[in-house]
Amino acid sequence: MLFAVFASLFASTRCNHQSRKDAALFIFGDSINDVGTNNYINTTAFFKANFPPYGETFFRYPTGRFSDGRLIVDFIAEYANLPLIPPYLQIKDDEFMRGANFASAGAGALVDTFEGFVVDLKMQLKQLEQLEKKLRKEMGSEKAKGIIKEGVYLISIGSNDYAVAVLYNPALFQSLSMEEYVGMVIGNITTVLQGIYKVGGRKFAMIGIGKIGCVPGLRLLTRNGACSDEANKLAKLHNVALTAILAKLETQLQGFEYSYFDYYTSGSERIRHPSKYGFKEVKTACCGSGPHRGNSTCGGQRGVKEYSLCRHPEKYMFFDAYHASERANRQFAHLMWNGSPSVIRPHNLKALFKHEGA
Repeated sequence: MLFAVFASLFASTRCNHQSRKDAALFIFGDSINDVGTNNYINTTAFFKANFPPYGETFFRYPTGRFSDGRLIVDFIAEYANLPLIPPYLQIKDDEFMRGANFASAGAGALVDTFEGFVVDLKMQLKQLEQLEKKLRKEMGSEKAKGIIKEGVYLISIGSNDYAVAVLYNPALFQSLSMEEYVGMVIGNITTVLQGIYKVGGRKFAMIGIGKIGCVPGLRLLTRNGACSDEANKLAKLHNVALTAILAKLETQLQGFEYSYFDYYTSGSERIRHPSKYGFKEVKTACCGSGPHRGNSTCGGQRGVKEYSLCRHPEKYMFFDAYHASERANRQFAHLMWNGSPSVIRPHNLKALFKHEGA
């Protein structure tokens, strides 16, 4: 009965008559996409953002999002005529509306990445499988199948696998080549993509790895505050391998469609030409401590109480040591939705959602 409400909403046309029925949005990954999953698991403050000043500029209170306001996924939901998609762990049966967010801050494609503190990518897939079973039970197989098939699966994963290696395990690449490590990460991502496909998903939106060596938290590793070349090299290797595997899956799996967002190039462009995009500061975080405010002390809940906070987060590309400001997130989301093939390919998200005239 409760799910019938969802079904009728799903089938009804929106006031924007130019778009077809609005597809659901299923979100996976790490803190780039986490809207509060980690509020509901047993973890430490390092993996949470449910305290001020997080959320200050849009929500006016902390929601668990690692930003001063909205994330990329929030803007994508808005552009797709959807409500803000809540964490899967927050959803009660009668509240399930047009999607779920499984992303968990700190999660990696590798189970070992922050194991025990996060919901890793394979566990996120298991949660989708549980949700699909629940939908079938409540709505019937046909309706559930339609929602799963028409849904868009937006995924951001891998940054933590590489950040952990560079920050906490510098000896790793003495015994393993960077290419081998990237291969392990991509292998696990491929397994999960195939798993979502098996559940019935067909439309995939992948966020590539950004220029992670240039986030304030990784600039701390270099003597002069330059970008970490090692982290950036891993990001580039990952993105090449990811685009290759997406093209391969498109040929192997019938009906598989995808968008790949070149987060690396989009971020680099803003770091190189900040004023062109309305930023005054792209090396230092708005919130944190130490050089470039690159220590993860924002909010004073992670073992160190003292931290600095800027007055105008919208002038900063990074809100904290590792995460973008709402202004940057809005720009990235806009590129993903409506951008050209130079940054989002082979389809942008507007096309993936089939909002032809939107």
